[in-house]
Amino acid sequence: MKSWQPGMLNQIFYRRFTIIKWLMTLVLVLTLASCGEKAGSQEVAVNQRNNPPKISQISQQFSEVSPPDVIQELRLTLENYRPQVKILSPQADEVIQDNTVTVSFQVKDIPIFKDPELELGPHLHLILDNQPYIAVYDVNKPLVLPDVSPGTHTLRVFASRPWHESFKNEGAYAQTTFHIFTKTEDNNPDPTMPVLTYSRPQGSYGAEPILLDFYLTNAPLRLVAEDNPNDTVSDWRIRCTINNESFILDRWQPIYLKGFKPGKNWVKLEFLDNQGNPVKNAFNTTARLINYQPKGKDTLSRIVRGELKADQARSIVDPNYTAKKPVTTPIPSVEKTPSPQPEIIPDIEVLETPVKPTPQVEANETSKSEGFFKRRSEPSPSLPPTLPEIIEPPASEIQPEIIPIPQVEVPEKLAKPETSKSSDSPAPEAQPEETPTEESIPLPIKIAPDPEKPSLKRYFNPQQLPNFKLSPSVPPVVPETTPVPEQQERAGEYKVTTMEE
Repeated sequence: MKSWQPGMLNQIFYRRFTIIKWLMTLVLVLTLASCGEKAGSQEVAVNQRNNPPKISQISQQFSEVSPPDVIQELRLTLENYRPQVKILSPQADEVIQDNTVTVSFQVKDIPIFKDPELELGPHLHLILDNQPYIAVYDVNKPLVLPDVSPGTHTLRVFASRPWHESFKNEGAYAQTTFHIFTKTEDNNPDPTMPVLTYSRPQGSYGAEPILLDFYLTNAPLRLVAEDNPNDTVSDWRIRCTINNESFILDRWQPIYLKGFKPGKNWVKLEFLDNQGNPVKNAFNTTARLINYQPKGKDTLSRIVRGELKADQARSIVDPNYTAKKPVTTPIPSVEKTPSPQPEIIPDIEVLETPVKPTPQVEANETSKSEGFFKRRSEPSPSLPPTLPEIIEPPASEIQPEIIPIPQVEVPEKLAKPETSKSSDSPAPEAQPEETPTEESIPLPIKIAPDPEKPSLKRYFNPQQLPNFKLSPSVPPVVPETTPVPEQQERAGEYKVTTMEE
């Protein structure tokens, strides 16, 4: 049996540790080698950031915010595309003997179209020299550029999403330099130096946030460039200046900004080297003027504000998509029949029961302070005086009336009313009392007994008056009074006096 010595064990552990160390070193080298691509073929997705801030203040006026929700959702539909763009004409370093240039393209792995309703879709950004880009939505037809000035010119083109964000994968960008009649030194970038291509913002905007996007060519990644001490752009930066406010971008990613003032705003992009100085190459410094008018009605403004949902705008990323329309059950048409008009019944005149004329009663008020009333009537030698028929009016038309209250026999002294002292007429001369004859004395009238004998105060309250009706066939019973002979002033007349309680 073989025995293990301590020295042999140490050698075995050392060898294993060495192998593990070499394996770790190999993994690290492979990781660095995978990052050895240039920035021109780098595709950085917005959702790959490590905890991106929702709002990041990058200057005194401007702040970076997350992309609109609808754009983030629609972006997922285009994640699987890797556009491949080529310029077929004009050829590189071609001299054209005409100032009209015909440009043709070849595009693969991305559909180029425009939705006819929303007027957006995947397209190409074509830039002649350093002019504002031209959006190309149809690559099957050549694009004609008229009146191109003589000299050297450069075309740059790259694939773009419907909301004008560029694809940054390898092969999505193409560039060519040609000449009109002759060569010049202008518009001819150095192919060995980094090139900054300005893309957005451009034109007019109707909503915030506004996209800031650019394209980089020949700009190496920092991890690879740091190994080369002769590389002066290893720590490159992009300086952005908007309305005299500057901030630095150290990543190649699209950003969305808020803080633009309504009206005209100018934007400037610069490519900087390790020392913060602009890199001298064509197109590396570009300025644009944009117009921001809030509450725009264009499709992009509505998407940014969230007025169009992802399902409503999905046709701008998928040419075969049809927006779902709500299913509505058709309502059967029903013939309208004229509705019967209600019959108009003529007004029927209600015949009122004729009311017997009532004799007018004259009430002479002797004194308001004493409250006496006098009633005159023609005496009848055979029948007692009768009252008119009482017809009860409606409850809403009842008005309080003052009804003279009959009084039973009144003493002679209290029954004599006092004459007014203020009367200017001379007092009548006293006449000798005449002896009453049988013809002048009226027949005695019997007084109906009152079983309850209500007080006078009760009858002066209109709300407590008894509500009664008399039959038209039976004459009402009227209390009879006994005339006082001393108060008779004329033959055939008598006065009934009452005393206030």
